[in-house]
Amino acid sequence: MPRYKVTIEYDGTGLVGWQRQTNGPSVQQHIEEAIFKFTGEDVRIQGAGRTDAGVHALGQVASFDLTKDHSTRTVRNAINQHTKPAKVAIVEAELVDDEFNARFSATARHYLYRIINRPARLTLDRGYAWHVHQDLDHELMHKVAQHLVGKHDFSTFRAAACQSNSPVKTLSRLDVNREDEEIQVRVSAPSFLHNQVRAMVGSLSLVGMGQWSEQDFLDAKEARDRQRGGPNAPPYGLYLTDVDY
Repeated sequence: MPRYKVTIEYDGTGLVGWQRQTNGPSVQQHIEEAIFKFTGEDVRIQGAGRTDAGVHALGQVASFDLTKDHSTRTVRNAINQHTKPAKVAIVEAELVDDEFNARFSATARHYLYRIINRPARLTLDRGYAWHVHQDLDHELMHKVAQHLVGKHDFSTFRAAACQSNSPVKTLSRLDVNREDEEIQVRVSAPSFLHNQVRAMVGSLSLVGMGQWSEQDFLDAKEARDRQRGGPNAPPYGLYLTDVDY
């Protein structure tokens, strides 16, 4: 029974997220229904990250088994044909061994959060970046963000509905850079809590606007209380860019 690994790109607009739900279409649903139309097999795919409603992906990864052998090119093209008109596409398909699991074999996940920092409203980037019209001090945001790199209790940045067994996670990277009017927050870790990236970006934005000092941010982090953290940044600025194995 061959096992396939697929790399997926999707626009999360109008989707309820990665995981199948009863309240609307998901990325998982679109791909599983496409596989059924292609093969007649009712399979459940395993995704590397459960992105929320409205979150996008450039490099989501999933794995699944089929009973018959198909070329990787056929798998990619057939799924893409049957996911139309949804904005979900298989970028690459590979054959992997039976021990590979898109979720549990992953060693790191990488996210990008895009902020457009300008007074004028967004046109082309509307729905694909967070528009913040107040001036943001990205250098201070980056400086303060380094307090979160390493192993910490991230309860302040954890959704109440998070199902993780522990609030302790290890960030290997949290960088804030600016190019013209776009601020990019790049974050990497083996795994994340539910809403962790959006909560961290929302809290860092308060620092960038001057509403919080560096000490305010540290106090919020050490409180280990979601009520002490900043707001969640909107989902549409977030992209799952890569997964390492």
